[in-house]
Amino acid sequence: MSSLKKVLKRVKIELEHKEKMREDAQNSMRKATSLSKQSILHVHQKRYSEARKLTEKAKEIITELEKTAQTYPEIIQGGLFDAARQEYSEANILLSLVEESRFATPTEIRVPPIDYVLGLADVIGEYRRLALDALREGNAKKGENCLQTMDNIYVELMALDEAYMLVPGLRRKCDVARRIIEATRGDITQEVGRSSLEKHLKQLERTVERARREQKAKPLE
Repeated sequence: MSSLKKVLKRVKIELEHKEKMREDAQNSMRKATSLSKQSILHVHQKRYSEARKLTEKAKEIITELEKTAQTYPEIIQGGLFDAARQEYSEANILLSLVEESRFATPTEIRVPPIDYVLGLADVIGEYRRLALDALREGNAKKGENCLQTMDNIYVELMALDEAYMLVPGLRRKCDVARRIIEATRGDITQEVGRSSLEKHLKQLERTVERARREQKAKPLE
């Protein structure tokens, strides 16, 4: 019996150690996700240097988790780690697009293809926010450029063909993205129409004012 007690004591210690590792890993995953979300917020605030620093911190945490998972693979199961890598992918893709006008690749940011694709799909929502910010600033052209990027991402995701079905959750994200794109298209169309009308009204006002001045300048007969 004493031998069994020793065995079970070692089992208990090992289980408690694994549980501690799991809890620490989950906290790290949440931290990585939070850092990536903050990075995205900084991009919208045009604080690109701070955004890059936050993604680097998230990268360090994700790298450490991957190293730990080599010994305890069960700690990254459950979806929380996938969510962290998707948010990290989204932050990196958005930052590279806004700052450098290019798409960061899965190899470059060291994430699995599925997490990259799902993060890419979420970038469409962030670009709607960029488009609306541009419209509020009176920059319809920039809004149209944002819409073009949204369309490009959506079309390329849909063009994955068979691989499209191999990415769990992508169909739902693309359905949401389609609605976001159409809403943004409507907002931009409305703003362009409003700006055009305003321009024509101002032009008409100047024409009327010029005609009034010319009428006043004519000598009385």
